[in-house]
Amino acid sequence: MENTDLTAYKELVGRIPQLKTEIAKVIVGQESVIEEIIITLLAGGHCLLEGVPGLAKTLMVNSLSQGMDLNFKRIQFTPDLMPGDILGTEILEEDHETGKKFFQFNRGPIFANMVLADEINRTPPKTQAALLEAMQEKIVTYGGQQHPLPVPFLIIATQNPIEQAGTYPLPEAQLDRFLLYIKLGYPSEQEELDVLERTTGTYSGKPEVVFTGRDIQNLQKLTREVHIDSHLLVYINKLIRATRPDDSKIQSVIDYVEWGAGTRAGQALILCSKARALVKGRYAVTPEDIKTLAYPVLRHRLSLHFRAEAENIHADAVIAKILEALPIHASK
Repeated sequence: MENTDLTAYKELVGRIPQLKTEIAKVIVGQESVIEEIIITLLAGGHCLLEGVPGLAKTLMVNSLSQGMDLNFKRIQFTPDLMPGDILGTEILEEDHETGKKFFQFNRGPIFANMVLADEINRTPPKTQAALLEAMQEKIVTYGGQQHPLPVPFLIIATQNPIEQAGTYPLPEAQLDRFLLYIKLGYPSEQEELDVLERTTGTYSGKPEVVFTGRDIQNLQKLTREVHIDSHLLVYINKLIRATRPDDSKIQSVIDYVEWGAGTRAGQALILCSKARALVKGRYAVTPEDIKTLAYPVLRHRLSLHFRAEAENIHADAVIAKILEALPIHASK
């Protein structure tokens, strides 16, 4: 970590547990989900969040934005949503002094630090593509003019796993643009009881600001400086290549995978492992970081064929078999 103020960075990293504590004032449980969203932000990517309705996805993301003093917007995706409803449109204005008319770009809700794209699979491909282009380029081009998006910038897109009628599933190439695919499960019995008690009484917790936007940018820079041993890089490369049926000797991959993960998956796993190390207060990646994040990094990057569907085999089961077949060690 050359040419950096290590004391200031250590102080920043030391505040990450405090952020989790602030979020816990509002959100009960879901620690792993919150951690994976923070990892996505530190790694400079975007994430796909899947969960049934009623699990406080909007409240969770809004609470995170409050704890980091980031501007938050929520977009409800519907079949009639147009790209202009997300990106913005030009409106005709008139200069009251000269009477001259001109077009003024009116920014859409995507111009926020943290955007919740709710039920992204309910909008047509044209609108999905407009959102994903902005995610990738981090600019919006309209009328020949480029409008930079805020920094930091994080899209959290949600999907409802239950209702699929009238939806437009994201193609594999677009799914690959998401750094992590996070699954949000039901709370435990005690957690659900705590939620019921909090939300039907007089409790009104609110997260305090722990980080600023500038702090997040510094943490994003520090994430890339986290050390990863060369043998772990070699392992990640082998892991990604093992997901491809033509290169793999793992029977589950040969039997159930049609297309494996691309090179972007390896980049995502390295960056996210570095971010997780930082979240845990470390400055070096461990095998545990890689094993933990292999699931959210790979589950949307494996294309399973009909046999897997017929036998009710999901991507996580295939990933588990790959990790089992390729043990990872702390050192050479």
